[in-house]
Amino acid sequence: MTGAVATVGTFDGIHRGHQAVLAAVVRRARASGAPSMLVTFDPHPLAVVTPSAAPRLLTLPDEKVVHARAAGVDRVETLAFTPELARLGPEEFVRDVLLARLGVQALVVGYDHGFGRDRAGDVELVRQLARAHGFALDVVDAVTDGGPPISSSRIRTAVMGGDLVSAEHGLGRRYSLRAPVTRGAGRGRTIGVPTINLMSPDPRKLLPPDGVYAVWVQLSSAGAGTEGGDGGKRYGGMMNQGPRPTFGVHARGLEIHLFDFRGDLYDQVVTVEWVRRLRDVQTFASRQALVDQIERDAVAARSALKG
Repeated sequence: MTGAVATVGTFDGIHRGHQAVLAAVVRRARASGAPSMLVTFDPHPLAVVTPSAAPRLLTLPDEKVVHARAAGVDRVETLAFTPELARLGPEEFVRDVLLARLGVQALVVGYDHGFGRDRAGDVELVRQLARAHGFALDVVDAVTDGGPPISSSRIRTAVMGGDLVSAEHGLGRRYSLRAPVTRGAGRGRTIGVPTINLMSPDPRKLLPPDGVYAVWVQLSSAGAGTEGGDGGKRYGGMMNQGPRPTFGVHARGLEIHLFDFRGDLYDQVVTVEWVRRLRDVQTFASRQALVDQIERDAVAARSALKG
């Protein structure tokens, strides 16, 4: 791939500020007939440079690719962020990675851009490098909505605090997780509430506080095992995120009852969107008390999803 219009950065969350940069990349690429590209990193640079300061991630690498492609980007190039890469100065990174290795002809960056050793490659230095090496440069303004710029750190704070509304506002979409469906203990069926269990996510993934949530679940496009072949369809549901103390299970799990769904989703990858927190995880004195509460949760979840 040569002659690409690219942007480079961590882009955790692909939030509305990132989306403005990606939109500028795609516009310039289409106008010039060139491919568009996001150059990003895994792991998060702080995990290598200052591990104690490394944040939990809003988007795991595969989720970042999905959101970047949804924004119209042709290619996502994920560079392994190593100590060797961290030691590259801005000019070395531009010359050896962006130009020589990836064939970038034009670069689009955000207003607060910084890359290279100690993030020394700020916008003014990139302008100098663009003139010296003959590539085009566009700088995109912050997205603010009249307040502070939208940022990954502000969205992380919202998610950690369970403020799903603020997180959704910053992201431009509901906070979500992509995960494979795995086999559980089958307890849900024994009480008349069949569930799907999600594989435990990468520990780097940031989750909201544990509790019972109203959720939307997007099925994979394959749709194997579902009635009517409804792959790609979205279902409402309610999710228990956390332990299941009534059954003596203290490890965190992600267990979802899908409304109006019949089928087998084992080994499929689904996308779960948190909509509203309904209550804390609770211990019930009996299975019937649990069933009664689940019925109330279902009413509350359906109401939240209608909203």
